[in-house]
Amino acid sequence: MDSKFACRKELQHNLFEGLSAMFGREVPLYDKSLAVNQCCNRAVCDLLSQVFVGFKRSQSDLLRTGRERHGAIRIGREDEFRWIARYFACFDMEPHDFYDMTTLGKKSQPVICTAFRSQSEPENRIFASLLRPEYFGEKTSQRIVSALASRQVISPNIQAVIEKCERDGGLSLEDGNFLATQGHEQIFCWKGEASNRDLYDDLCRSGYKIAADICCFPSHHLNHLTPNSLCIDLYSLAMKWKLGEKDDLAFTSESREFLTRLSKRVDGHWMMLHFPELTHQLIGSYRHSEVSCDKIDRVASELFCSLQNGSLDLSGLPHNGYKDRTEGPDETSPILLRQDSYRALTEKIIFTDEPKPCEFSHTARFGEIEQRFYATTPQGRSLYDSCLAHRDEAEGSDHGDADPFKSIPKSLVELVAKDLVYAEFESNPEAIAHTSGGPFTSVTDLMRRGMLLCRGQRYEDFLPFSAAGIFASNLDQYGTESDISSQCSYTKEHLESILGRSIVDSQHSYAKVHHQSLEKALESLGISVPH
Repeated sequence: MDSKFACRKELQHNLFEGLSAMFGREVPLYDKSLAVNQCCNRAVCDLLSQVFVGFKRSQSDLLRTGRERHGAIRIGREDEFRWIARYFACFDMEPHDFYDMTTLGKKSQPVICTAFRSQSEPENRIFASLLRPEYFGEKTSQRIVSALASRQVISPNIQAVIEKCERDGGLSLEDGNFLATQGHEQIFCWKGEASNRDLYDDLCRSGYKIAADICCFPSHHLNHLTPNSLCIDLYSLAMKWKLGEKDDLAFTSESREFLTRLSKRVDGHWMMLHFPELTHQLIGSYRHSEVSCDKIDRVASELFCSLQNGSLDLSGLPHNGYKDRTEGPDETSPILLRQDSYRALTEKIIFTDEPKPCEFSHTARFGEIEQRFYATTPQGRSLYDSCLAHRDEAEGSDHGDADPFKSIPKSLVELVAKDLVYAEFESNPEAIAHTSGGPFTSVTDLMRRGMLLCRGQRYEDFLPFSAAGIFASNLDQYGTESDISSQCSYTKEHLESILGRSIVDSQHSYAKVHHQSLEKALESLGISVPH
């Protein structure tokens, strides 16, 4: 890169640090939840240092682990969406995948979506939804278009810097910092102001709170900003305790259970997934140890004490409780991602276009948490979807105690062997000296013989049904199917035409890394692969 330009990844970190500080000022519960997550991640690392003797993480290491963020914004007009795409491109964030939320049956929402992130080693993401006015009847659609017509979120000054970046091929540090500052001072900030109260009321009453949140407000305000957890179950338990939904005894007992199960479940592949800086060589240098009940009790006790800090008494802050179920696969199935959240806050808003400004309340912004696992192949995704359908079916029957995810393998080696997840391969240096080449047997055989090493690729994207579940819980509306007679059909190409750029197919990217790394590793082993 030309040295006169600032590093886009560093500018991205500056942007998200500013957004995190902004969201903390707007939502005090968010800042407190980050502290709870930090305490839980510390406890997990203390446990891991008992399982993998020699593994250690300092407080500064933990802060770096916890700085990853995923946010969500909702946008009303197509030209606004294109400007947002151009804005994020200045920070090395391109649109990934197409999500049609209008086709989820009872979970449907009137939006189509994509996720902006870096293509390589992504740390931050923004899930962006675009409202589709045609989802509604003609009269409501016209009212929405009219309400959005005059809004300008990306100012002329911001537009000029974006165009300069596109023209020159990069940004100076000054211009990059200007765009980042405008992000948390103007574009994505919460203003507590609204307009078009009649439209707002009608949309909310009709089950379209998400549309009201988009078209009656003056900015693309963040709906949430999500940190990454090393154990989402432990974090959710801690949040429920600190919000007053669990008592001391329940937290103590359940935290020990979660830590005990985690200690039995983690392996070297889990470690490399959650700590990407670890290598096979480093993992091999640790001594694996069984963790005694006394040691687990000590970790749980230290977590209890750290969360007893008076500043973490969240029950006194405005809140609407915590979700009743984690979205995604179950605790033992290490695929895709799991998500949970404290429920959306009730916040005061003022309708500024009334003859006399009118105070009202609005519920949309919430506190999500996530934990990411292995990226699935099409076969793996199909298996997950069938498990999800089985779970939903079982919940409405007499078989609710059955394990709907039992068909998903629990180890990376088995997941790779069954072609359910993507991996990144490398040859074992010690094996190269002892192999004389020969015909290809199978990836599974080579892995089990220790000749081929693999690292699971982390899933960096989103799950529409999980997102819909989060939407539903936080909007107190499960979803609303369109009631127009002829429903529009949306495609990736349609959204690309709006964005003015291609949408990256993440499945293609995962598959490319998988196949190219495998081919290179086999070549270094002198093993020929039939074509």
